[in-house]
Amino acid sequence: MEDKTKRGLTVKETSLDEKLNVQADKGMIHDMDGIGHWVPIRWYFSKDLFDLNTVSGYAEVMEKKYTEMRELTCPDDSD
Repeated sequence: MEDKTKRGLTVKETSLDEKLNVQADKGMIHDMDGIGHWVPIRWYFSKDLFDLNTVSGYAEVMEKKYTEMRELTCPDDSD
């Protein structure tokens, strides 16, 4: 599964994503204070351990999180 919001972010390492317990490609983003944060870019789910419904559930949770974040940071000002 790939996070399309992180397009163009260079993969710096592949390691275990502790949240989902799968291998993930990770990149580094920096906040306004210049502090670097490792963020997952894409996850590798084993077909033996995960079915499509489970992976789709993770994707839906991620989409909901980004939708809420977008609504909070970029409100529609057409009112």
